[in-house]
Amino acid sequence: MPEVALAIFLLPIFSFVVISLIIRPFLNKRPQLSWYVTIASIGASLILSLWMLVEVIKAPGHVLPMPDYQWLVIGDTSIHLGVMADSLAAVMLIVVTVVSLVVQIYSRGYMHGDPGYCRYFAFMSLFTGSMLGLVLADNLLFLFVFWELVGLCSYLLIGFWFHRPEAARAATKAFIVTRIGDFGFLAAILFLYAKTGTFDIGELQHLALVGAIGGTALTWAAIGIFSGAVGKSAQFPLHTWLPDAMEGPTPVSALIHAATMVAAGVFLVARLFPMIASSYEAIMTVAIIGGFTAIFAATMGMVMNDFKRILAYSTISQLGYMMLGLGVVGVGVARGAVALEVGLALGVAVGIFHLFNHAFFKALLFFGAGSASHATGTFDIREMGGLRKAMPWTFATFLIGSLSIVGIWPLAGFWGKEQILSQAWHYAPILFYLAMITVFMTAFYMFRLLFLAFGGEYRGGAHVSLRESPAVMIVPMVLLAILSVVSGWLPISEFLGGESHSFFGALASPMAWASLLLAALGILLAYAIYSKKWISAESMRRRFAPLYTIVSRKYWFDELYENVFVVRILVDGIFALFHWFDDHIVDGMVNGIAGGTIAAGREIRRLQTGQLQAYGLAIFIGILAIIAFFMIFG
Repeated sequence: MPEVALAIFLLPIFSFVVISLIIRPFLNKRPQLSWYVTIASIGASLILSLWMLVEVIKAPGHVLPMPDYQWLVIGDTSIHLGVMADSLAAVMLIVVTVVSLVVQIYSRGYMHGDPGYCRYFAFMSLFTGSMLGLVLADNLLFLFVFWELVGLCSYLLIGFWFHRPEAARAATKAFIVTRIGDFGFLAAILFLYAKTGTFDIGELQHLALVGAIGGTALTWAAIGIFSGAVGKSAQFPLHTWLPDAMEGPTPVSALIHAATMVAAGVFLVARLFPMIASSYEAIMTVAIIGGFTAIFAATMGMVMNDFKRILAYSTISQLGYMMLGLGVVGVGVARGAVALEVGLALGVAVGIFHLFNHAFFKALLFFGAGSASHATGTFDIREMGGLRKAMPWTFATFLIGSLSIVGIWPLAGFWGKEQILSQAWHYAPILFYLAMITVFMTAFYMFRLLFLAFGGEYRGGAHVSLRESPAVMIVPMVLLAILSVVSGWLPISEFLGGESHSFFGALASPMAWASLLLAALGILLAYAIYSKKWISAESMRRRFAPLYTIVSRKYWFDELYENVFVVRILVDGIFALFHWFDDHIVDGMVNGIAGGTIAAGREIRRLQTGQLQAYGLAIFIGILAIIAFFMIFG
């Protein structure tokens, strides 16, 4: 079994090596080979992941024992590497491999004819392998290596069309912003190692639970770990990189920036949940940041006009939901309102169950964006319209994805959303109300998008011939649409240690009906404004002009970061100070010593007269000075 676990993430990495070193340099005239190699490796990883899932289900406590491998010995320090095969890893492996495989199938049609075809699949293989390695890591050092590889792949794929300035800037922005969070994560890892002498996740969890790590030390370590999750999962205030990351190819957005990489932050909090939940301050921070991010991002999704940016803000909002689910249960554990063992399992189940369902319907929505753009040549929804008639398959699957993310019973999104709302109601009522408002906003912006892009008449150029996307793009969308309906029916929550749910039993909850009513009101408002036009969108914009300006400008966060933090504080402040120090102190010392040496040499040269009597006099005076010194001090 250890060999199987290692093969799961090594196969895609081997695919990257083969494409990069063999196919691209020597078989570039047959770029389709890179697609076959990628499909074969990820398909094999999926089969092995399913096998591991079955074995984990049968194992006592849903945990498979795995050996460690000694990696490095320095003096008394020995660092071991290994894999963790438990229910959390098994579920995440299925998410990553299923979505990645479907994305690669879709990519064959979307990327057809692109000159970077081989390079694209090489990067996609490396990303998939890195993400799988991150999921399986059993210690923080191993996890951080793959964490950074995932960030590198994100940079390479966002900037895939590097000849476009917007893509190059977006890639750089994503790399720098996520590194800010990663700095805190790395600092927390080093701090924990200094305190405990181990990187092993299981040992660190145990030490936190028994109180061997506690107080301020545990709080700062937990917040440092969470800062890494904030960067990767685009939580406030490090959320600004994700909308710009939509400059990459749409399949990249579907895989990396909707279903897997951005979910790595949620996975990290879930993997280290016992440690983070052991600090009330840290877990409350997780809950507050998650709840605020959910509604904060939703407000911007309501006014955007770029198809993929709307979905990007939706992703940020849904990731906030997941963090909220983890956080509120952790708050209950920290307060003693729920039993420790039950609460630790429940928190992971609530957050990861929504992540599991979200991966399928959000990838589907991005596929719909790619399909619509493939037909119209634009992502601006103001230049679309009427696609429902010309692209019935795309419309039907996108409608299913939209209903699922809104949380309409019995689609997949309903089940995860209801669990999060239920836990928020019990342990953080204020955050519950924020989450309920977000339900309404999510329904509004998703159906605003649907009505503008697919309803009415086509508003784009007359030269565009609208037609449905090819089967290689439609079939993955249909598969994801099916998963967007049925994935919520799977007993994933119970498998992770959470509460069970029945198909009809959820409707007995007043909370479920309240959220469904809010979702229906959001859909109705979007229908009234953007389909029937009973309410003028322009008049609403004028009436709420100040608020619309604030939200449409994204609260000026980009300007704040770029003009204030980057230009004023960093470039004109800190970097200018460093430049002055380097110019005047460092270079000044070197230049001063050099100048002094030259001046001294110039003066000494004047003493070299060539007159022997002068040299003799100098020697005589020197001898007298030495004798006088010894007579006085000897």
